[in-house]
Amino acid sequence: MNAAARILLLGGTGDALQIARQLGPRHVYSLAGLGRVPQDLACSVRVGGFGGADGLADYLTMEAITLVLDATHPYAAQISNNAARACAATGTCYWALRRPAWQPRIGDDWRSVASWSELVTALAPFKRPLFTSGREPLSHLDEIPPHQHWLVRCLDPHPGNAGAQVLGVRGPFTSEGERALFVAHGIDVIVSKNSGGSATEAKLEVAREMRLPVLMHARPTLPVAEREFTDVAALIDCLLSEKLA
Repeated sequence: MNAAARILLLGGTGDALQIARQLGPRHVYSLAGLGRVPQDLACSVRVGGFGGADGLADYLTMEAITLVLDATHPYAAQISNNAARACAATGTCYWALRRPAWQPRIGDDWRSVASWSELVTALAPFKRPLFTSGREPLSHLDEIPPHQHWLVRCLDPHPGNAGAQVLGVRGPFTSEGERALFVAHGIDVIVSKNSGGSATEAKLEVAREMRLPVLMHARPTLPVAEREFTDVAALIDCLLSEKLA
């Protein structure tokens, strides 16, 4: 590839936004539409889905995309799989940012769960869980057991109910803030995705300090990319050095 390359950046994460800020007007930053749409980028911004792998393949061809850069959330497996399939079908280069997972440390009490049903079973002994795992709990607010009260933290505000409070707030979070939150709400267990990165890692530090268990959603398997990066800065350096941005 050369300076004529056209990038489709699949984003929605803070890492992706850092990359998007380096892209010029010929490139496209794609968002699913669940969060805020940045207004200060030089590149184009596209909001909404593509219609699966086939729809994405049609878009790549129609828009003459030469490189798909997958910087989606580590748990956005469907989007990543669609991107890999579309790139294979169209001969488009597929690169990915694969954020390293957090690793348990001495004193951590992490318990892996692979599905919602496993999570419900693992939650049964607890009374005051804090969910930091995205929007999924919002569709289960009517299923909260009588002995539990949920605190659900996600990016945007949503209504709760008698058994749950929903906090619409965005990171990064500090250890001091997490400690105060846990104490104020009497949190006795954390529900988390193993997202990696530093923006939300403070909850794990405080859980370790307070000896709270963490119910950790297992990471999905993601497709292999032609080039994979574990660091945003390294990816941006590559784009700039190869004059792709």
